[in-house]
Formats: sequence, C-alpha cells, structure tokens
Amino acid sequence: MIRIVVYGCCGRMGGRIIDLAQRSPGCRVVAGLERPGHPACGTQVQGVPVTDDAAVLANADVAIDFTAPAATLALLPKAQQYRIALVIGTTGMEKDQVAKVEVASQMVPVVYSPNMSVAVNVLFGLVQDAAAKLAGYQVRIREAHHIHKKDAPSGTAKRLAQIIEDQTRQLVNDIDAVREGEIIGDHEVIFESDVDTLTLRHSAKTRDIFVKGAIAAALWVVGKPAGMYGMQDVLGRR
Repeated sequence: MIRIVVYGCCGRMGGRIIDLAQRSPGCRVVAGLERPGHPACGTQVQGVPVTDDAAVLANADVAIDFTAPAATLALLPKAQQYRIALVIGTTGMEKDQVAKVEVASQMVPVVYSPNMSVAVNVLFGLVQDAAAKLAGYQVRIREAHHIHKKDAPSGTAKRLAQIIEDQTRQLVNDIDAVREGEIIGDHEVIFESDVDTLTLRHSAKTRDIFVKGAIAAALWVVGKPAGMYGMQDVLGRR
C-alpha cells in the first residue's frame, strides 16, 4: 500500500486525484497539501485532511503534483528534505524550470510528463516511429484545449514537436493551437507528402485519463532509485 500526498488538492485535478486514488487498489491518500494560508487548510476534501504543513510528506511515499510551475518549484526542496518520490503533471514548464526538476531528481525519483495519459504516451511512440520512417514528409501539429488553459502551444504539442525534431533534425514550426470552450485536450499530428497523408490523433473525453496515468506512475515510482523518469519508463517502453 503506497501512501500519497496530493499537492494542490483543492484544484480541479487535485480533487479527482483524491477520488480515484482512494478507489485504486494499493493506494491510500494520507493528506492534501496546499499553499501556505490557503482557506481550505484545516478542513477536509473527500475525507482527506488539507494542510499547508509540508511535514505531512514525512508520512508519505509519493506526492502527486498537478499545480503551476512556481508551485512545483516550491515543492522540490520539500520533496528532497523528506526523501519522497514525485509525480509531476504540471504543464507550462520552461526549460530552466525543468532543469530544476532534473536537479531534484538527483536526490529523489521523479516521474515528470507534460501529459500523464497512457494513450497519449502511446501516441508519442507512434509519432516517433512515423517520423523515423517518413523522411521528407511535411509535418503539422494541431492541438485544442479549453479557454482556461494558460500555455499555448500545450506541453504535449511541444513534446510531439521535440520527438519529430529529434528524428528528422528539422524544426517543427507549424503548430496550430486553439483555445475554445471546454475542450479537454485534442492533439493531431499530420504527416503529408505529394502522394498521401498520415494522421495520428488523440482526443481526451475526460480529465480522468491524466489522473489514472498519474496514479499508475505513483505506483510505479515508489521504491525506484533517484532519477528523472517519464511515462515511457512507466509503460516499459524504455
């Protein structure tokens, strides 16, 4: 039984993580951690106590974090202090911020992914295979999210572009980012030549896909040596 602290427990994703983790075999949520002075501190979310005292990490095996870049960076020294594994699904991280996560991973195991969905990470593998085999094809990426999403293009779109660039050694500048309504998350990669078109597409129906992936990552990472891991590691693809 792994003991989980949900960081940002009062956010949109935090509540779903608590709900699904509490119902997942082998998991127990021991606390919800919020920013200092958060009005929910001292209350409960779905029976889980909410606090701003990072000392709760001492009684856990892993913290799941779907917050914002600044909040994630604030968690890193606390995770190192209490030697607790991390699962980070925070989006919009800049390169220098990811570099700080990498430094923390030298002391504790960290699963970091811009998209925790298992299916999206299968998409990453398919795009890698396509890019390696379709030399000379023009590549476009389209993504669509809800109007509340702050970063554009999405972290997932940027990761898709990076995968393609690593295979082709050519920059992917054609990324169409749409912010509309309450779209959970759609991603499409189009490989096009003079004779045919290959389209790889993923569409999220509910945010639970990210939560389920994060829980799978939490179950996987506990007990692993310090290091920077991704969902490809969790899925056994590398």
